[in-house]
Amino acid sequence: MRVWQILKRKGLCSTALNHAAILGPNLPDVWIPPNTSSTMDSRVDVQTATIIDGKAIAQDIRSQIAREVCRMKASIGKSPGLAVVLVGKRRDSQTYIRVKLKACDEVGIPSFIAQLPENCTEYQLLNVVSGFNDNPLVHGIIVQLPLPQHLDEEKIIDSVSPEKDVDGFHPLNMGNLAMRRREPLFIPCASKGCIELLLRSGVEIMGKKAVVIGRSKIVGLPTSLLLQRHQATVSTVHAFTKNPEKITREADIVVSDVGIPNIVLGNWLKPGAFVIDMGTNPIKDPNSRNGYRITGDICFKEATKVVSAITPVPGGIGPITITMLLSNTLDSAKRAFRFP
Repeated sequence: MRVWQILKRKGLCSTALNHAAILGPNLPDVWIPPNTSSTMDSRVDVQTATIIDGKAIAQDIRSQIAREVCRMKASIGKSPGLAVVLVGKRRDSQTYIRVKLKACDEVGIPSFIAQLPENCTEYQLLNVVSGFNDNPLVHGIIVQLPLPQHLDEEKIIDSVSPEKDVDGFHPLNMGNLAMRRREPLFIPCASKGCIELLLRSGVEIMGKKAVVIGRSKIVGLPTSLLLQRHQATVSTVHAFTKNPEKITREADIVVSDVGIPNIVLGNWLKPGAFVIDMGTNPIKDPNSRNGYRITGDICFKEATKVVSAITPVPGGIGPITITMLLSNTLDSAKRAFRFP
């Protein structure tokens, strides 16, 4: 049974959402792992870190979102709506879309999906986006990335209305995130989820040293900007950084989104650091049902002996990121309906 249906049965639809408010150039990295080896003693196998349960945090936030969706339906008879645009038949993209649509269904957010063939023209894709921009039932639009190479990704992202850009990638939203005293309409979901996780875990961000490994427009760049908004001292480690392990070892907060399995070893990390692993890397595993398993950028086994807390992969930041998409869509509908 969906979350919003359970809440309706229990009479909780009118309960207001109450969670901590947060502040509300694509540089491709070609990573070459440094020639370093771990100095951790492999004979010692003592886990000291707290393993963050991202699924539990996500479920708690989704329950709050579902209550707000119920309250909106009961008060004004309207619901938030999310539109998804999928080009081609990439298996990973199809999987991500299924997960997002299932999450929408759980909290009572209607979803709309437009599927285009791999060889669609730019004009056809822009026309679909334009239709969702003009649709009053749609309050959030996501174009599933990556797009086929013949399509101009930046042009497509720019075509999404900033008022419905729940991915937070439009230059207006990204630019406002980068500028002091300006508020973006939406914050990219992974970065928003990162800060939400830190706040809910009781981590003091102000004045702390943070290192973000990777500088993609989807995760690294907006996460760095958002951490600075929360008054952290932020360093960005990328493919051309010298001594990345030394810089990372000084950080109280480490966020990694590199795309190389286990690149961050235990000796990269400061004892007691808080680590968020945003890497999602498939590794061949003949014992797995699918022939592969998913792992992160952080060497989990080593990190747990050093840090104070860490997100696992899978089951860490991923579910929270999808939940932030629901949160952004709800915020968009509230803004459109002027719903308190």
